[in-house]
Amino acid sequence: MLKNYLKIAWRNLRNNKMYSALNIVGLATGMAVALLIGLWVWDEVSFNTYHRNYNQLAQVLVQVTNKTANGNAIFTGSTTSIPMGYELRDKYSDDFKHVSLVSWQAAHIIAAGDKQLSQTGMWAQEAFPVMFTFKMLTGNADALKDPSSILLAQSVAKALFNNADPLTQIVRIDNKMEMKVAGVYEDLPYNTTYRDVKLLLPWERYVNDTEEWIKNSQTQWDNHMCQLYVQLNDHTDLDKVSTKIRSVPTPHISFSKEELLLHPMKKWHLYSEFKQGNLVGGRISMVWMIGIIGVFVLLLACINFMNLSTARSEKRSREVGIRKTIGSLRSQLVVQFLSESLTMTLLALILAVLMVHLSLPLFNGLSGKLMSIPWSNPVFWLLILTFTFVTGLISGSYPAFYLSGFRPVKVLKGTFRAGRFAALPRKVLVIVQFTVSVALIIGTIIVYQQIQYTGNRPVGYTREGLITVDINTPEIAGHYDALRNDLLQTGAVADMGNSNSAPTEVFSNNIVEWKGKDPGITVSPGTIAVSHDFGNTVGWKIKEGRDFSRNFPSDTGAFILNESAVKLTGFKNPIGQTIRWLDRDHVIVGVVKDMVMESPYQPVRPTIFHLNPYWARLITVRIKPGLSLHDGLAKIEPVFKKYNPGSPFVYKLTDEEYAKKFNDEKRIGNLTTIFAFLAIFISCLGLFGLASFVAEQRTKEIGIRKVLGASVFNVWKMLSTGFVTLVIISCAIAVPVAWYFLHEWLQKYEYRTTISWWNFAMAILGALLLTLATVTYHSIKAAILNPVNSLKRE
Repeated sequence: MLKNYLKIAWRNLRNNKMYSALNIVGLATGMAVALLIGLWVWDEVSFNTYHRNYNQLAQVLVQVTNKTANGNAIFTGSTTSIPMGYELRDKYSDDFKHVSLVSWQAAHIIAAGDKQLSQTGMWAQEAFPVMFTFKMLTGNADALKDPSSILLAQSVAKALFNNADPLTQIVRIDNKMEMKVAGVYEDLPYNTTYRDVKLLLPWERYVNDTEEWIKNSQTQWDNHMCQLYVQLNDHTDLDKVSTKIRSVPTPHISFSKEELLLHPMKKWHLYSEFKQGNLVGGRISMVWMIGIIGVFVLLLACINFMNLSTARSEKRSREVGIRKTIGSLRSQLVVQFLSESLTMTLLALILAVLMVHLSLPLFNGLSGKLMSIPWSNPVFWLLILTFTFVTGLISGSYPAFYLSGFRPVKVLKGTFRAGRFAALPRKVLVIVQFTVSVALIIGTIIVYQQIQYTGNRPVGYTREGLITVDINTPEIAGHYDALRNDLLQTGAVADMGNSNSAPTEVFSNNIVEWKGKDPGITVSPGTIAVSHDFGNTVGWKIKEGRDFSRNFPSDTGAFILNESAVKLTGFKNPIGQTIRWLDRDHVIVGVVKDMVMESPYQPVRPTIFHLNPYWARLITVRIKPGLSLHDGLAKIEPVFKKYNPGSPFVYKLTDEEYAKKFNDEKRIGNLTTIFAFLAIFISCLGLFGLASFVAEQRTKEIGIRKVLGASVFNVWKMLSTGFVTLVIISCAIAVPVAWYFLHEWLQKYEYRTTISWWNFAMAILGALLLTLATVTYHSIKAAILNPVNSLKRE
């Protein structure tokens, strides 16, 4: 019986090539989108599961409560002090199996022989590679307890030593210190937090042999300059331990209320946003949004199948009548039609997998992933086949039960008519299709409008032509003035300055006081150490007062505030006012316009610039306007090589670093654009098939109308009006729904665009034009048909 079902199914597919092709292509497109989104969602939810201690690892976060004029403000940060790590390790061993302090990820120059590489590395305590899954290919994971040892990623070891044994080889780090290779670990997968870390350096060397201020930080509870991770003991409750250690820093911090919080690894990637000390979400909202879009696109493909199948119901009514007359049960007919649906779905699956295979590289580029199809994973194929079976049942269930319910007596007598409401389900499904499609189009327009709006936001300085270079070697750090003079003499550099924060970040903040400030309020604006030439280099705009100058020796204790900092202090005439910081009064000599150095979607942080070149470890260089970046870098690189011959020239473009701040929004925009296009494509496929069927069904009516004098335009209008009406209804539903969700989405941005009427007008106009373009072909084709040919078969 099953063989007979499949044979009939194949015969029906072959005899109705156009409808079969439309159904298969539509289903395949929907299934391909669902598969791509399924891979993307799995990559997101499986982030960091590579680590074997995934369920026991947590990061120690610090929550600082400051008093403000509007009540308490709770800030949740990921940096902590060095003594905090020692305290948890020594006094809470019953709760923690391992505790590890690590530095921020930073670029380091590693050299072996005549080979030099710039790689991302971290200083870490010996427990870190044991806690996290650094799969050792050679050597031991706990080798960092030796201050002279270093662990390398496999890719770095290969680049430095080719096929030679790297163990015990000597490498030079930042032209400062030599270390021996004590182990090589497998490069971490792309969907892990520390995928970029290629060097693990010993913590003891960091705190004792690098810089004096780092060494002094070992006893400073208020110096948040590192990150802290813990691995809980087996069968330990994370929430209880988090409550237990919450007040650890309280006795050691006098100027603010500081508490600890354990943030489990399973929430790092998807749940990372805190508001007033509470976890409020994060990337999970993007995962839900993209996942729901995938479900809707697949639903559109299933709707196509239902529409096209039920539209052809009258053509198959005699087949149903004859089968029932000779004894077929309704259940057998249901199985027959479901067999046809599953056969078509299996063919669509083959096409969908091919589509995914071919489009995955492009999709990875748009989504910032490195995903691949897990061909050898049996679980993947089990899920795919289950997914295909469910899709086949969903798309074929309505046609199967609808067609199998025809009464054979009426069908064979020729008195069967579908009824005036028979087309209602098809119309409802078309409305659903275009409602989703139009909503996606509106969403795409708003996302790109938001990106463009923030991209055009005045940033308060000139990004073009700026590059930053990290002073990570003593050769450069000790020759700032000579390096600057040589760069200016190349003719390629307009100016050079340095700071402890790049133009696209605010690295630190400190508590300050001033006359008239409410003593009950704690204020900690951003603080950036700069050289005399920093402002001129970045091109900041002086609003009041003056810039730092070598003509004023007293500027070593002077401040320049941005506009937001002036508003924070409440100074009407800020020039000449003093701010107290580190037990010293600092005179305000200038005010600069707000510079967007952090998120372009948020208000500018109140920031103080102070003159302290010794704290400033980032060089900022401006290439002369009119000179190409390529030519400018060609002249700059030899100068840096002169002062630092043992290291490659590594720089960052300010333009590119600023553009990275839009990455998530751009990816949302790219993905929604693709899915909106595919949704419209699938909807138009269904509309194309329905228009063909309606035109074929009304062939004789059109012939009679033409004999009675109807023009081609009259016939086209008659056939198109019904579809246009459905699309207009869809737009009427889509507009308020889209407005509500997009309005809610925009609320998370302090600096946001507005939703205008033309956003909806564009989407509606586009949907109507696509509808007319889709149905016009069949309408015109039916309208110009010779009525003699239409009527002679009657």
